[in-house]
Amino acid sequence: MPVLDQGGTPVWRRRTTRQSLAQWAMWLAGVAVFVFCWQRISEATTWFFVFDAPRIAGDIWSRATPPRWEYIAQLGRPIWDTINIATLGTIIALCLAVPVAFLAARNTTPSALFVRPIALLIIVATRSINSLIWALLLIAIIGPGVFAGVIAIAIRSIGFCAKLLYEAIEEIDRTQVEAITATGASRWQVMAYGIVPQILPAFAGIAVFRWDINIRESTVLGLVGAGGIGLQLSASLNVLAWPQVSLILLVILAAVVISEWVSAKVRGAII
Repeated sequence: MPVLDQGGTPVWRRRTTRQSLAQWAMWLAGVAVFVFCWQRISEATTWFFVFDAPRIAGDIWSRATPPRWEYIAQLGRPIWDTINIATLGTIIALCLAVPVAFLAARNTTPSALFVRPIALLIIVATRSINSLIWALLLIAIIGPGVFAGVIAIAIRSIGFCAKLLYEAIEEIDRTQVEAITATGASRWQVMAYGIVPQILPAFAGIAVFRWDINIRESTVLGLVGAGGIGLQLSASLNVLAWPQVSLILLVILAAVVISEWVSAKVRGAII
């Protein structure tokens, strides 16, 4: 916008003086908050250990290499449990997320005043708590093991899948729904022939994407006793068996890479 210089000539500037002052005030406030937070963090940090970290990391690396390759025979069942935790948890989550998504979508919910807020609350509640916390709670309730890991992954995934799915439901082409409705179809027929076919590609993509994420999350659930290869990792860390730890990390990396490759191929086939 134009402003006048001392000679009265209009000069074009991106911001007015008030806008520039407001921007500088925001930057000043941001710097002040950063300095305050850094000061609090520095007071709670033992900097001797931070400065000594490279030496400690080098020492652990020297102990962890080469990996203990013969230990890989004992990792077949744990990594299979990890894959099962992710797969079964994803399937359970999808079965529960579909009705929640239809109840949360504005164009399919039976009641926008009562039912939709409850569905949205379920979505937010299940997404806001990490799977490790769910696993800790479930271990205290049903005991340690693979089943607790499956349920933890399922609960965590409900909100994620339902949120993406109900957004896909709200973005469908309404003309197809109106055409089926005009034939005198019932509510369930409209849903089966007008809505479901339009969201099937999105549903498949969400399912594969969430399964890929759950493979990663299930690898660490064993650290709290929820089964899988994380249990072997926790046991090896407790006895400082660093060659075993490095091998387990390599197996986890391989599992994640393979799951990423599989999910990419499936998504590519769907899209």
